Amino acid sequence: MPERGPVTGGSRGLHLTRPVVLVGMMGCGKTAVGTAMAARLGVPFRDTDDALVTAARMTIAEIFARDGEPFFRARETEVLARLLAEGPGVVSTGGGAFLRAENRALIGKLGVSVWLKADAELLWSRVRHRTTRPLLMTDDPKATLIDLLEARTPSYQAADLVAEGAPDLPIPQMVDRVIAALRDGGILT
Repeated sequence: MPERGPVTGGSRGLHLTRPVVLVGMMGCGKTAVGTAMAARLGVPFRDTDDALVTAARMTIAEIFARDGEPFFRARETEVLARLLAEGPGVVSTGGGAFLRAENRALIGKLGVSVWLKADAELLWSRVRHRTTRPLLMTDDPKATLIDLLEARTPSYQAADLVAEGAPDLPIPQMVDRVIAALRDGGILT
């Protein structure tokens, strides 16, 4: 794959040197923060879940129900590789994408990972009324969410950068936190 140069965009003239991949639990804000950040930087926003739904012509829940999670995860890796190959931009991943060592290696080679860290209560406040989360279709979805967070945190801790959310932190300020982490990491100049 040929090397791609930095992407310049946004009103602040910031240069993104490689894809920024937002990782973290469902409800941490990957799509909302990613969309706002891409708009601010003037770069493309890419979402692995949206790309999967478009390719499969099915919802995530339908893919899980029909083909199971292992099938879904394999397709997710394929989509992630394709989106990363498109060059600098902001990529939002599904909550389980960063759990696979293959995906972490791919992101490490072609992009930079940013964990949007949020505690269980904040995540629960954002997902409790959603019916589009197949992994939470259990008898006790809050307990399931807490278990998932506990199990996934060691993988998320492997992210290159961390931006921590808070209940009273609006999206623009969360974008500021991510941009500051990217500047500190030399990914955004």
